[in-house]
Amino acid sequence: MNKLLHMTNLERHYETPAGVVKALDGVSFEIHEGERVILLGPSGSGKTTLLNCLSALDSPTGGSYTFLSEEVPRNHSEKMTSFRRDNIGYVFQFFNLLQDLSVLENILLIQELAGKKDPGRAKELLKMVGLEGEINRFPGEISGGQQQRVAIARSIAKRPRLLLGDELTGNLDTETSNKVMEALVNACKQENITSVFVTHDEGLVKYATRVIRIDSGKIISDEYTSADEEA
Repeated sequence: MNKLLHMTNLERHYETPAGVVKALDGVSFEIHEGERVILLGPSGSGKTTLLNCLSALDSPTGGSYTFLSEEVPRNHSEKMTSFRRDNIGYVFQFFNLLQDLSVLENILLIQELAGKKDPGRAKELLKMVGLEGEINRFPGEISGGQQQRVAIARSIAKRPRLLLGDELTGNLDTETSNKVMEALVNACKQENITSVFVTHDEGLVKYATRVIRIDSGKIISDEYTSADEEA
């Protein structure tokens, strides 16, 4: 597998009236293409901050971050936006679908913004996540789990190299969470997309090829799972 990204001694510190908060405190790891990585840790551990640095939504205050052997832009909003547009897909906890657009139109819009509008591919993506029968319905007419599967299809519509998710099953029950994660794994395998998702739910470990545990801004363990053998 080719190396997709590499972080070395990454830091993200915040100045507060009470002193410096070290949200990330010397984090180092690399991720190869095709991996499905879970960032696991309690609330306040730094996992969402790390995800934001991975996506260039936030700039680290120290260390290096390279993506396909090139330094990722930081502290330059326009270059950071271009990096995200060209490389990153994002699945949010609250779906973030446009309610006045149909399921299919939500995906077509993202394709259009990325300059890659393709109705045939949009329909194939919805079929991939098991929603080929819902393309003309509106988000308010389908369940939360179905909306999240639409969000997954939408996030990979522009063919990102890296798909990120922040507590993407946080609002779903266990059965629905499993359906969403199965759809995510299937989509990533078919599209050859690398994924990193944040959770505090130990039950999702089975869907990852690798689990990185974070606490107090530091990596405390980094292990490959049995799913890696099946990938």
